[in-house]
Amino acid sequence: MIELYTHPMSPCAQKVRIVLAEKSLEYQPRFVDLANKENLKPEYLALNHLGVVPTLVHNKHPIIESSIICEYLNDAFPQHNLSPDDPLERAEMRFWMKHIDTKLHPSCGALQWPIIMRPALLEKTETERKALLDRIPEKPRRERQKRLMEMGLEAPDVIDAVQVYRSTILRMEQALGLHRWIVSDHFSLADICLAPYFQTIYQFGWEKIYEDCPRVTDWFERCLNRDSYQKGVSSDFNKELLSQLKEQGQIAWEIIERHLQHK
Repeated sequence: MIELYTHPMSPCAQKVRIVLAEKSLEYQPRFVDLANKENLKPEYLALNHLGVVPTLVHNKHPIIESSIICEYLNDAFPQHNLSPDDPLERAEMRFWMKHIDTKLHPSCGALQWPIIMRPALLEKTETERKALLDRIPEKPRRERQKRLMEMGLEAPDVIDAVQVYRSTILRMEQALGLHRWIVSDHFSLADICLAPYFQTIYQFGWEKIYEDCPRVTDWFERCLNRDSYQKGVSSDFNKELLSQLKEQGQIAWEIIERHLQHK
């Protein structure tokens, strides 16, 4: 009844998998090979014209855009509601979700893409790389990936990304001083949508970026220990993979730390 086109390291897919786990919903995962641009093949574009993951298919109807998928699942399966009852808190939840989609997600992509996706493209010829990147439907994403392909972690997008992460963390620290979770004392879609972007920090060993923010540290630890996070995210990262990612992350940290100090 439910299919999810997904990739283990996609934070957008991770947040949908957390929602599915929170609601104890069974689904059929469909792996999409992003490194080799399987998301740009015609058969996938027929499901998702933006050529991104995830795509949820429910009763043969495709639903795209991860935040919309999360709200759809919350509406379609109302057991264990993940949205606040209070209209102001619900508006605040959606404000965070919008910030994640428009600011934090491209920032995460700028940090993760050169480490995870760029190596596979470097194995191709310049002509093959250009042909693949030219097929990306959205111009901003297409141009960003071309810059990241050319410049890696030295791209200006990465400098901006580090600053967005840091400002987001400081806002979170302030919000968590008011209540247990991001928008209230109850776990919501705001927490679910934020948590995967800290998985990126965690898997690369970049926790220094929020070491002076004890509330954020405690918040992510609580997210990490939830059954839904273990099932929806952590289960895809075995010890060998985490060790490999942390090794890659330590190599990159010198550049990330320099960008963190950029004014």
